[in-house]
Amino acid sequence: MATRSASYMDRAISTIEWLAAIFVGIVALNIFVAVVLRKFFDTSIPDAYDFGRMLLGILIFWGIAATSYRGGHITVDLVWTAASPRMKRVIDVFATLVLLFVVAVQTIMLFDKVRGTYVDNVQTYDLNIPTWPFYAVAWAGDVCAVLLIAIRTYRLIFHPEQLEEVHAEQKADE
Repeated sequence: MATRSASYMDRAISTIEWLAAIFVGIVALNIFVAVVLRKFFDTSIPDAYDFGRMLLGILIFWGIAATSYRGGHITVDLVWTAASPRMKRVIDVFATLVLLFVVAVQTIMLFDKVRGTYVDNVQTYDLNIPTWPFYAVAWAGDVCAVLLIAIRTYRLIFHPEQLEEVHAEQKADE
């Protein structure tokens, strides 16, 4: 049973990481098309700036989700490197719990932003497209970040062998 739930979690993690990668592609495509249209055809995509800004926000929150689980984001491991294996685990659990709290609060606040843009009927400048769906997709990325950090916390406490972590000292040894 534990293997089955682990495989479900691993599939969910992989799906979230793929979605984050897809958003990177969408942002790059938006920028490329906007530049080509402006440079060679002297025209632009209506609301290209608004789309780019909102897509970048989506990318940031889905990127947080993708990096939060693996532990591959930028960290300062000075104290961790000098600690004993037991203290390393304590530091990892504490840091992950702090991250979970911070991202959970951020998710609540971002939901308030989604609700506010929906209620205020905020729209793009040229095409008058409502902006709240873009904020909602960014919020969904933040929700995924909370879920992945919760899974990471659970695995860190109860099944540390299921985590694939790479710390700075391990990268230096390779």
